[in-house]
Amino acid sequence: MKQTNSHRDLRINVPVLARVEGEGALELDISQGEIKNLKLRIFEPPRLFEKFVEGYHHTDLLDMVARICGICPVAYQMSAVQALEKLFGHTPTPWVSDMRRVMYCGEWLQSHSLHIHLLAAPDFLGFDNAIAMAKDFPQEVRRGLSLQGLGNDLMVLFGARSVHPVGICVGGFYHAPEAEKVAAIRARLQAALPQAEALVHWCAGLKFPQDEQSFISVALRHPDEYAIYAGDLVSDQGLNVPIEDYAQHFQEFQSPHSTALHAALNGQPYLVGPLARLNLNLEQLPDTVRSNLEATGITFPSKMMFHSILARAVELHFILLEALRLLKDYEAPEQSRQIVEPVAGTATGASEAPRGLLWHQYQVDAEGRIQSATIIPPTSQNQARMEQDIALSLQNYGLEHTDEQLRLHAEQVIRNYDPCISCATHFLQLKIRR
Repeated sequence: MKQTNSHRDLRINVPVLARVEGEGALELDISQGEIKNLKLRIFEPPRLFEKFVEGYHHTDLLDMVARICGICPVAYQMSAVQALEKLFGHTPTPWVSDMRRVMYCGEWLQSHSLHIHLLAAPDFLGFDNAIAMAKDFPQEVRRGLSLQGLGNDLMVLFGARSVHPVGICVGGFYHAPEAEKVAAIRARLQAALPQAEALVHWCAGLKFPQDEQSFISVALRHPDEYAIYAGDLVSDQGLNVPIEDYAQHFQEFQSPHSTALHAALNGQPYLVGPLARLNLNLEQLPDTVRSNLEATGITFPSKMMFHSILARAVELHFILLEALRLLKDYEAPEQSRQIVEPVAGTATGASEAPRGLLWHQYQVDAEGRIQSATIIPPTSQNQARMEQDIALSLQNYGLEHTDEQLRLHAEQVIRNYDPCISCATHFLQLKIRR
């Protein structure tokens, strides 16, 4: 039952946040109808991957950084291999570039499918978890598992396994898939298209909390394609710079309540991820994808944070088409990789992980050994924006709601970002004090 006294003192503590990757907590103090204190705490021990890689040869780096995340290992490999190849003066062959993009599509497909169907949808439909949701929405849950499995198999095609794949190397891939296996995957991608088109409309039909906010969107932009593997840094505030200039505009800072660093763009919180990408790069999506989205009646750019689930569905539709396009007329090359000699210097790479911008920088010696590393994942970049969003969203929702209602709403806000807490190498217990 709703409590009507909006000026009571309240402390809400969510000790464990469910349906996210990793562990975190939220503490919230409310007094006299205002939020006085809000802390999104990431309390997992620092995982120190940036120190782990020091001293290792660049040939070891890609397999090491893949272990930062079990959900999006390809993203870490792609940002790292891109950085090293640029430093070493190597340009991948068109086949390598296309197949890396296909493999990245597989990761987006499995990650977006998982989040939409199993992690976020229960919040919008009023269920505690996907198992409970499956009783009333069995076909939707099956769809999610089917699409996720397809994404995993697309990664296996190039990486031998979907969790911590081992197929990527500086200079290309260790192995080129056989044409028969590619043809089988293409048939499954084609068969999944109707599911993806329907998913966009299903997500658009969810009941979204009315919660428009002003925020800064940041993503990569590529001149020739919807940015996944590479691009320049852009924002809706006019930023447009090479990825090498990241540190000149973005600042990491330590918050005492979190083991993960926060990030700001010229001192302001910002958003990375599917909604930011769609806000900035919508015009680069194929006509088929944009027409399907337009038929829902929901338009982008959007200031509705809860449209993130729809943005993921739109990207899922796109990546099926993109993988089909890139695998059309597939032929395995005579050599899937080229030998590349290391060069000393600073290696910088950035790509779009499913959850947003993933930036890497390495200092490398003449033998190709890593001297230092900086890895800035999307969840730590989003943390300041998440805290800002929770405060604004709870105010818009109404602080007069019960403690349980406020807790559930705060959890929905956080899960909407699909935070990958364990990736915060450098995350809910909710405490509300009224």
